[in-house]
This record gives sequence, structure tokens and C-alpha cells, in this order.
Amino acid sequence: MKRRRELEMVTSEIRSAIEELSLLPVNLKTASAAVIAAADDPVPVQVPSPVQINVHIPIKPFLSLCNLLVQVLDKIGPTMAVLRQDIRQNIERLDKFHDSDPSIYWDVVEILKKEVNEGKAKKGPTCSKAFVWLNRSLDFALALLDLLVKDFGRNMEEAVEQSYITTLKPWHGWISSAAYKVALKLVPDSRSFVDVLKVKGEEDDDILKKDIQNLISLLMPVLEQNKEILRAYGLDKLKST
Repeated sequence: MKRRRELEMVTSEIRSAIEELSLLPVNLKTASAAVIAAADDPVPVQVPSPVQINVHIPIKPFLSLCNLLVQVLDKIGPTMAVLRQDIRQNIERLDKFHDSDPSIYWDVVEILKKEVNEGKAKKGPTCSKAFVWLNRSLDFALALLDLLVKDFGRNMEEAVEQSYITTLKPWHGWISSAAYKVALKLVPDSRSFVDVLKVKGEEDDDILKKDIQNLISLLMPVLEQNKEILRAYGLDKLKST
């Protein structure tokens, strides 16, 4: 038990995220079929059920992954305060809904189906919106890590800005965009960020690079599957203010 606690203390957020990703099943082929079925349906009131499309997203591993994302963003510093707050609120919303009936709402897709069929998915602070924005936040993290792993010495402000422009900005209104523009001035240098991502006691950049590359290879198909599911339920174009 003591040895296990010691190992947990030296495990990086990157490696912990890899472990959580291993618990998330990916079935891109089935998810694609769901999108096609939704597009071909002449009556858009009903959508294919998770049972029919055979795609499930276990909520607990997914939320654990998002919590680890918050920890990674914490290392960037105050510049990511707005994004971290949004992520935490969205995690809490999904977690609370899950706890209302864990036997049914262990699966994110079941929650989406319920809200869409009730006509509530796009109205107010819903779980559907929470899932949309959590995936976009993960998309931002993926883009940022992908840029950094290619060059640990690149300008951090430019990397954060480029990642934001390609993943979050298209869905933000002028208020959110303005907040991020101000925050960009507070990012650390890339060397400092890379160093705090490492496991304590490991100084080799190559080890961290392998961990990040492994994380990217696991996260990318999960995000692609989730995006296809959101498209199937007509939730992929939601915007903020």
C-alpha cells in the first residue's frame, strides 16, 4: 500500500490521463453510422438511441480525464482561469446528473438522448452543453500539446493562441474571445511549462515527449468519436456569448 501511494505521488497528469483514456471505449465506425442515420431521418424529432448505435461513453472515466485537464491547465497559470472555471462547472453539472440515477446515467450518450428527446438540450445550462464544451476544451489541450511536443522550445504564447484560434475561438462570442485575448499575456515560457509536466525526478525531455505522443494518439480517436456523436444529436454547432 505504501509503495502504491508513492507511485501515485510521482505519476504525472499526462500518465494519469493515459490511464483514464484506456477506460474509454472507441468505436468510430459505429459513431459514423449514427451520424448517417440521423442525417437520413426525414423526421428530426427522434434520434437513433445509444442501444441502436451501440456507442457508450462511461461518464466517470470521461470526467476524470477532464479533471486531469484542469490540473494541466493549472500549470499554465492564471491565463487559463476562465477555461478552468468553465471546465469545473461543466464537470459538476454532468456529475450531479449522473448521481441522480447512476444506474441509468453512467453513460453520457444516455444523458444526451434524454435531453434531446425532451427538447431541452439547447435550452439553458444543460448536460448536453456541458459535454460539448468539455470536448472542445479537450480539443484545445490536444492542439496545444501537439504543438509543444513538436518543439518544446517554441513560443508558449503563440502556441496557446494558435490552439485557441483553431479549437475554441470559432465557438466563442466577443465576450469570451476578449477574455482570452487578455489572458494570453500571462502565459509562462514553454520551458517552465514543459518542466512542470514531467514526473518528479525525471529530467529527460524524450520521456515526456513519448508520454505526450501516447496521450495524443489515445485522445484523438476519443474526441473524433465524441464529435460524431454530437453531430448525430445536432449539438455540434452550439456557440457561447
